[in-house]
Amino acid sequence: MMRIGHGFDVHRFDDSHSGATDIKLGGVTIASEKPLLAHSDGDVLIHALCDALLGAAGLGDIGEHFPDTDIQYQNADSRLLLRKVMTELNDLGWRVGNADITLVAQTPKVAPYKQGMLKVLASDLACEPAQINIKATTTEGLGYTGRKEGIACHAVVLLTRV
Repeated sequence: MMRIGHGFDVHRFDDSHSGATDIKLGGVTIASEKPLLAHSDGDVLIHALCDALLGAAGLGDIGEHFPDTDIQYQNADSRLLLRKVMTELNDLGWRVGNADITLVAQTPKVAPYKQGMLKVLASDLACEPAQINIKATTTEGLGYTGRKEGIACHAVVLLTRV
């Protein structure tokens, strides 16, 4: 048996912050001009991935499992959320067949960080890096990502029964 899920997430950049800072994408720390506004660490890639995993298993969405109204998830490391999702999926007999992820951002450039993301995600998903694909694209200056107002991410996963 196989199930497919799609996830989407977006986080806005904090315009009130000036100067270089770091953000998390795919569990990797990346230099950025501005931080992302979020209840947790704002890792838009992992949030979209969690939604795709939960959706494929028919388990709702990330907001149901880790609500932004719950203080325990404030500034939480998104990798911990991903691991909790994977524990739940494993308990139900699911494993990741593959994941295809697309970051939509004008900034920052993520190409130098993709291999690190693959390594981190493969560890948390209990799969091989070759089962994960990460792409990054811009919107050629169009829309909120093009105006550097935020970052969006789409994720699609295939789950298979163990």
